[in-house]
Amino acid sequence: MDVVDGRPSTLARFTQWTEERYGPETALRFRAPEGQAHAQARGDGWQTRTYGELAAEVRAVGRALLGLRVAAGERVAVLAETRPQWTYTHFGVLAAGAVLVPVYPTAGKEELAWVLADSEAVLVVCDDAAQAQRVEALRAKLPRLREVILMDALPALPLAPEPELLARSQAVTPDADASIVYTSGTTGLPKGCRLTHANLGAIQDATLPLIKGGPGDSTYLYLPLAHLLAQLIQFTTLLEGGELCYFGGRIEDVLSELSVVRPTHLPSVPRLFEKLHSVVLSLAESQEGGRERLDEAVRLGVLAAEGRLPESLRDRHAEADKTLYSLVRNAFGGRLKWALTGGAPIAPATLDLLRACGIAVYEGYGMTESGGVISLNHPDAVRYGTVGRPIAGCEVRIAQDGEVLARGPMVFPGYHANAAASAEALDAEGWLHTGDLGELDPDGYLRITGRKKELIITSAGKNITPTEAEFAVQRSRYVSRAVLIGDRRPHPVALITLDTDELTAWATREAVDLGDSPSTHPSVRTLIEAAVTEANATLSRPARIRAFHILPEDLTPEAGTLTPTLKLRRTAVAKRYAKEIEGLYGG
Repeated sequence: MDVVDGRPSTLARFTQWTEERYGPETALRFRAPEGQAHAQARGDGWQTRTYGELAAEVRAVGRALLGLRVAAGERVAVLAETRPQWTYTHFGVLAAGAVLVPVYPTAGKEELAWVLADSEAVLVVCDDAAQAQRVEALRAKLPRLREVILMDALPALPLAPEPELLARSQAVTPDADASIVYTSGTTGLPKGCRLTHANLGAIQDATLPLIKGGPGDSTYLYLPLAHLLAQLIQFTTLLEGGELCYFGGRIEDVLSELSVVRPTHLPSVPRLFEKLHSVVLSLAESQEGGRERLDEAVRLGVLAAEGRLPESLRDRHAEADKTLYSLVRNAFGGRLKWALTGGAPIAPATLDLLRACGIAVYEGYGMTESGGVISLNHPDAVRYGTVGRPIAGCEVRIAQDGEVLARGPMVFPGYHANAAASAEALDAEGWLHTGDLGELDPDGYLRITGRKKELIITSAGKNITPTEAEFAVQRSRYVSRAVLIGDRRPHPVALITLDTDELTAWATREAVDLGDSPSTHPSVRTLIEAAVTEANATLSRPARIRAFHILPEDLTPEAGTLTPTLKLRRTAVAKRYAKEIEGLYGG
């Protein structure tokens, strides 16, 4: 097998390489579906698969695809939740020389039809019968579609000879497309980002030396495998011989599963860490003087993490370890070496709490068009408040208008069947125009300040980056989302949604009856006013929020106000809540 710098030259041969290297070691760990058993089932209800078993499952999928006459370079879509069969299918598609098209299981009818039609998928692998029925209902719009297959049924189909699969995988070259990943755009229909085997290999080459893992390490995966970050984590864990642990399928069980799985590595969105921080705050505030003791414990823990704890405070720090730090570590299973987060800034207070407890959280930055990563904080180079330095091989510069530009072997070759959009994203010199605004500090650390297309220009001509104000308001644990409005308006206003869990806990502590409409309750209004006032104190005068409206519902992908990756769809929000916005400006 071809190997480049210690890794397989293409993902088509990935699981063959890992089998040869780690064969009998545990590769996967997951909760078994009810009623099923396996020889390697554990006493806690979890099952395992070795690297050898993983490779066998992948070969079965690849041979089934060849049996279905999937040709090299043809597109195979996967519409499923995160589970081991997703991984088998993923690598099986690549072993067959085909191109993976991941689709979010939450995608609406219009988006699903668009992705399958635009990618010209010939086969769709579905999680269950309900998803298959959704695809079948779109057949008239999908002239290239030949088959809709249930994921669990793939290995049971007639299989092509194994030498045929081996020949197909060996014919794949690094410059061949591995995936077409559709960006869940905040405006318009998503675009298909072509990512080659070489693009994804460049990311592995650059990131593996930064955050190391190996046999004995365990990564807990609850992020959707339709998202590129989850796929990159999957590659890295298996490439290093670690154990990939899949969540049981219910997002509400994540924290309880962490204590069972006891991972060493945890990729996550910021919200998981911020929710844990909120729980700690609620517990502290339920006790007299608890908040003051918590603040002091965090201060001591941060001093210790930075190596600045005076000898005179060591006893108090040891006591805080018994009452706080160890409890937080145990909430993550007690073995966590690092956590990785991206997609949105994480609240500084949350980072301080975790750092005080001995849990390192590293923020990174990237986009699908960059292969998923542009910059990354890591154990040897971290600066809180930034998204780290550019990874090896990736050049970053800031354009005159403040846009972040990136160039390197991880940058995609263009969008599928969209030359105009490709030319807009990639200039003649190979620079990727990210659409994000940012700054590089003197030491090369990157800070993202906003989105270029989301810049608000008030009627007075003041330029405002909305995300700065939004994130300032969202530091309140009673706020789920804040949306700044103000383009071509006299001043900014905000739409705000509530964190119902935190609000319920607060109401219980304060013995407040919120009734059937918490968003209109005077006490809730007072809480949010305090959050807005605190946020305004950190903002420039033109960016300060002059008025706000509390929405009775949260923003969701189902309502069309968030993308599947939970990014804000500003145009959809403005349209849906036009009446409320006009009310804030006096009609």
